[in-house]
Amino acid sequence: MVRILILLLLTGAYAGAQERTVDATWLHRSVPNLPEKESDVSSATCHYKPIFGAGDQNSAIMRSVSRFAEVTVDAGGNCREVLREREEEIDFVLQGSGTLQYSDQTHPLRTNDFTYLAPGVKHAISNNSSSALRVLVMGFNVPQRINVSTPPASPKIVNLEEVKEEPVQGHPTSVLYKLLVGPQSAKRDAIDDAYVITSFFLMDFAPGGTNFPHHHETAEEIYLVIDGEGDIVAGSGMDGIEARFPAKAGDAYYFRPNCTVGFYNRNKPGAQAHILAVRSRIPLNDGED
Repeated sequence: MVRILILLLLTGAYAGAQERTVDATWLHRSVPNLPEKESDVSSATCHYKPIFGAGDQNSAIMRSVSRFAEVTVDAGGNCREVLREREEEIDFVLQGSGTLQYSDQTHPLRTNDFTYLAPGVKHAISNNSSSALRVLVMGFNVPQRINVSTPPASPKIVNLEEVKEEPVQGHPTSVLYKLLVGPQSAKRDAIDDAYVITSFFLMDFAPGGTNFPHHHETAEEIYLVIDGEGDIVAGSGMDGIEARFPAKAGDAYYFRPNCTVGFYNRNKPGAQAHILAVRSRIPLNDGED
């Protein structure tokens, strides 16, 4: 009888332990298959599709990333105006043309335009064209300990075609970079105004090219495969062997700090692959924030 009681207690404890979930070290999303969700920018003509962060089921594991989403604005439509006091944002136009409402100004947007929006500025996106407008919206939390300046009077809007491709020191020459947005302390990016964003960039992989698997101890990183296909490296396998997973256009990946990350393009003549990536600094001590 005693043995049976002990066995039942152990079985119950084991079952309880099994119910506990473990936070993922990396996440994968197939963007075309994600559902629309309500958000603070949503309207009858503005559709918010969460990829990571706000609106996604795993948003709680993120520390600096507040949102990484695709916003689609119908022809003639508009999104609600928002003001976020402690969140900086990058908008990248994936498809179409429209207008950025920045405080009391309006600025035209076209495919492959990108802009940085500082904390504390009212902004909204609208579409005055006859086709849908798709925008990648990336938001990042600015810790309270960081002093936030008055937002710029006007936004800087740059087109991807205006940024030169270049190798980056310490990385293989089989991948070229377009350095789009960086921190205020930098001088190498098209826009250097950010607080916690350390880099927003485009990677152009040659056939068989790689950026080599690596990790960042104090940063979160997100990859979005724009075109092409290859192998994403996410985490590690047995005995430190890199773990590879097939990746194609429309796949998005989130990597927690210290998670191994990398990409291998197909080794075929003419194989192209482009990845948009963004990296943000995490608070070193949660207690400080």
